Amino acid sequence: MLYHNREDAGRQLAARLVHYAGRDDVIVLALPRGGVPVGFEVAEALGAPLDVFLVRKLGVPGHEELAMGAIATGGVRVLNEQVMRSLRPSAEELAEVESKELEELNRREREYRRDRAPLDVTGKTVILVDDGLATGSTMRAAVAALRRIKPSRIVVAAPVGAADTCAEFASEADEVVCAHEPEPFYGVGMWYEDFAQTTDDEVRELLGRSEAARAQ
Repeated sequence: MLYHNREDAGRQLAARLVHYAGRDDVIVLALPRGGVPVGFEVAEALGAPLDVFLVRKLGVPGHEELAMGAIATGGVRVLNEQVMRSLRPSAEELAEVESKELEELNRREREYRRDRAPLDVTGKTVILVDDGLATGSTMRAAVAALRRIKPSRIVVAAPVGAADTCAEFASEADEVVCAHEPEPFYGVGMWYEDFAQTTDDEVRELLGRSEAARAQ
């Protein structure tokens, strides 16, 4: 066991990111829901603002586990050209899947942010945080989507990850910080004593606390 809970993991991860502390160009974006308690601790330690970055996979009809693309916070859409070429989903199928996932993304945006606008990441150093990297598919979609809104630097950060997955991000992000890369990996939850699901209420509370602290 590496971590007691996500808060403990966030504090330990923050220790690996101290070179970003106190900078006014740094933003922490957490992947809901499990990445938010981790990201909250990182943002607190670095004195950086915290926001969520929502990503929804666009699954191929009939093969939903296979992503033909993703949509993300800020109206960003990224398509996997290799999958699109090989499976050739129709424009109607793509539109139907995107409409469904956009509805859920917008619901979560309203649920988590209420009346808060997304933070502007253009030209910023963005630290993308999740509670762990197994296959890295959600984080990979987040990085691709985030590139479209032009931050100056993307840092992928997780308390624990599979070694091969963490290595793959070296070609996709500007910096990768996987605090621990245990072998064999098994799964993210194996490395937490408490890996209870983060609730929507907890996400809202942590975002509110972070905003209130920044306003003081």
